[in-house]
Amino acid sequence: MRSIWKGALTFGLVNVPVKVYAATEDHDVSLHQVHNADGGRIRYQRRCEVCGEIVAYSDIDRAYDDGDRTVVLTDEDLKSLPSERSREIDVVEFVPSEQVDPITYDKSYFLEPDSASPKAYVLLRRTLEQTDRTAIVRFSLRQKTRLAALRVRGDVLMLQTLLWADEVRAAEFPSLNESVRISAKELELSASLVESFSNDFDPDEFVDEYQKELKTLIAAKLEKGDAIDTDATFGEQEEEGGEVIDLMAALRASVERSRASRDKGDAGKDAEDDAEPEEKAEKPKRKRSTKKAS
Repeated sequence: MRSIWKGALTFGLVNVPVKVYAATEDHDVSLHQVHNADGGRIRYQRRCEVCGEIVAYSDIDRAYDDGDRTVVLTDEDLKSLPSERSREIDVVEFVPSEQVDPITYDKSYFLEPDSASPKAYVLLRRTLEQTDRTAIVRFSLRQKTRLAALRVRGDVLMLQTLLWADEVRAAEFPSLNESVRISAKELELSASLVESFSNDFDPDEFVDEYQKELKTLIAAKLEKGDAIDTDATFGEQEEEGGEVIDLMAALRASVERSRASRDKGDAGKDAEDDAEPEEKAEKPKRKRSTKKAS
């Protein structure tokens, strides 16, 4: 990983030098656009409306237009802003962790201690763990003032930038104001269905099915060209069912199917446990289609 920002965490008179790293990365297959008639690559050009020339990115400034006048802002103008010059991540307050609404989370960043001794870094990390608090911080990154939550993940301090309050939409749906009657039996069946799907969450067990299928499609087209049989490549796909009208019947059927699936899985596991070691090695591990294959 390569650091994208260097500065210091400050709270009170305590200063914690840190480096900032992007904590996530995109795993999507990279695709580009082509002309469907001849396969030619589609490219975008930055063309000036005044002189007609194609402009290099290094020669582009930014501008604000209020309808009557235009103000051009150069890189030097933007760098002159006091917030942009600051290299500090300022702790504003420490709040109970449960008060930070997950809907406000935006980007995630890891913080690495950037000093001869990581003592101040470790002290802050342990304090957040012991008090079960999240630090609300303010800093500037990439020409924007950011509000962020500073919290602990394992042995690492991490920043999660937060959306500003006016960037979160209000959920106002008239249909939710209608009176709806839920019977005790419906609630009981729904709870049973939830229980039948209950498990401990392990993100490593899940895979991006779309990207997996896209890679399969690309490999098939590389091997066989455009005349591929998608049914042979992916298997015949079942059509999705229509809208469920009888909620009770759907709940009962779902609970029964989930229980039967779990019982079948448990029976298979018991059979594997009773098998000889060499027999167990031959059997593939059974997992749901939404999870990573063994």
